[in-house]
Amino acid sequence: MVKVAVFDYGAGNIFSLKTSLEKNGAEVDIITKLDKIKGYSGLLLPGVGNFDPAIKSLSSSKVEFEDLVKSQIPVLGICLGMEMFFEKSEEGDLDGLGVLEGEVILLPNKFKIPHMGWNDLQIKKPSILLEGVKEGSWVYFVHSYRVKPKNDEIVKADSDYGINVPAAIENGTLFGTQFHPEKSGKVGSIMMKNFLRVCKR
Repeated sequence: MVKVAVFDYGAGNIFSLKTSLEKNGAEVDIITKLDKIKGYSGLLLPGVGNFDPAIKSLSSSKVEFEDLVKSQIPVLGICLGMEMFFEKSEEGDLDGLGVLEGEVILLPNKFKIPHMGWNDLQIKKPSILLEGVKEGSWVYFVHSYRVKPKNDEIVKADSDYGINVPAAIENGTLFGTQFHPEKSGKVGSIMMKNFLRVCKR
């Protein structure tokens, strides 16, 4: 059984993520500091909350996070968790984790914000996380912002919300989804299994 950690930055609502991981065969601990990461095969940054408070919660662990990325431990960022990978966000004033180049921008106000509900995936490139996921599969979104990476090659799938929203990214052992795989039924379960398979390697 693979052992993974979910970082709790005080946003709550991580029970469904823990349950989804356990259903897919993982042993899961909730942690609040990254100095406790030794012994885990993967880390998840959950997807609920606001940018600045979440970054503040991680700031004391920023060096450990960078070391973690360098050591190639798989990390899955979900929604806000993925947005924190980047250099900055229009949602806050603090710097992001900066492990990926780019920024996070507000969805255009001509659309209903937050974008909440089911949308289909347009798979653009081969992806470890999306292996076995069919083109056009539906996943569950709740977000007001979207990522804008400098390197478009890391975007593996989009979703059409009047504009193309990067829905899944991958760069080495960094994985991110704008949607919530833990709330996306069987399709989300495939992704959880794929991530845990990477953690086992």
